[in-house]
Amino acid sequence: MRMSRRSLLAAGTAAAALTPLPAVAAAPAANPGTRLRTGFERLAAAGYSRLGGGRVGMVTNPTGVTRDVRHIVDVMHADDRVNLVAVFGPEHGFRGTAQAGGSEGRYDDPATGLPVYDTYLKSGQALADIFTTSGVDTVVFDIQDVGARFYTYIWTLYDCMEAAQLAGKRFVVLDRPNPVTGRSAQGPVLHKEFATFVGRQPIAQAHGMTVAELARLFNGEFLAAPVELDTVQMSGWRRGEFYDASGLPWVPPSPNMPTADTALVYSGTCLFEGTNLSEGRGTTRPFELLGAEGVDGRWAAAAGEPGLPGVHFREAYFAPTFSKFQGKTIGGVQIHVHDRTAFEPVRTGIALLVTAKKVWSGFAWRSDNWIDKLTGSTLVRTMIDAGAGTDEVVAAWQDELEAFRAVRKHYLIYK
Repeated sequence: MRMSRRSLLAAGTAAAALTPLPAVAAAPAANPGTRLRTGFERLAAAGYSRLGGGRVGMVTNPTGVTRDVRHIVDVMHADDRVNLVAVFGPEHGFRGTAQAGGSEGRYDDPATGLPVYDTYLKSGQALADIFTTSGVDTVVFDIQDVGARFYTYIWTLYDCMEAAQLAGKRFVVLDRPNPVTGRSAQGPVLHKEFATFVGRQPIAQAHGMTVAELARLFNGEFLAAPVELDTVQMSGWRRGEFYDASGLPWVPPSPNMPTADTALVYSGTCLFEGTNLSEGRGTTRPFELLGAEGVDGRWAAAAGEPGLPGVHFREAYFAPTFSKFQGKTIGGVQIHVHDRTAFEPVRTGIALLVTAKKVWSGFAWRSDNWIDKLTGSTLVRTMIDAGAGTDEVVAAWQDELEAFRAVRKHYLIYK
């Protein structure tokens, strides 16, 4: 990974970006006594001046809400100070009606009459053409991320930044908290030959950054030509805080991310999408329940043996209502995080893969080797197949992780 000149410049611009916005009558205003203010709250408080009075298009989904759960598109559409002319929907859609791997297509939003364009799986010139067709001057991004490389909204961010540059548009990112903290980056780093929509560029599996920080990283390290970028950061957010400290409502960013607890385990247990075991889709606790036909209590016992910090495993039986093993009662584990500060989601996910393979003879990777796309290389799959333990697998990616951390630190905004 290169340390570009833009990397070094970003270290200086990040500090300058912390200068508070001028105090202007806000709409909507933050609740009295609320310490954290989102990027949108600060944008609105400044009378949307950061948008420059041009024609604005929003890249957003159901998470783009105020703290009193009004959607920001509805708020901005009703405000004469901003000229909102288009909406761009990611995976699952602008209003969030589509399941995983789906979108809502092109339509006019019934609530506002605004045209909604579909960005899902679109990139490069094709996406730039959509921005041009929409007639916007500025593209604004406001979506709640969950901190994992394979959560597609950060790659929607990347693709939209690239397309905005190609189309000659300004790009503005409104920041929100990383719900699982921004303490550190963890896990393997993507190898470029495994780039897909669940990982466009070489970042860590749990990146430990906010979307504004990622936007700065993308602009400084990965885009062929930088976009005209403005990031409206939060005030009052601290890197070590979990989502419940924010005082913000949790809106599921996707249908299988119902709570902030789901986000806590997701960067580790989403790896089970790359196996023939259920990752808990079709249950009320996706990514916390894992299992398959023929799995019994031996897995929960084995998973607890390595002494993983902050987590217990309960023998569990459940019947998914859709996805893998739909309508069948299967056995497995439920993950119970009892100390989220000590909990290591990526290490835990690896330990669960290692022990599942040992205790269940039916264990198999998906035939398309999707696990390699999720982990970013063949390393995890091949080492587990060769009998490596959790510590060996985790040790194998430390050099590339340290290299990513060295670059990452130049783009961090918050303390």
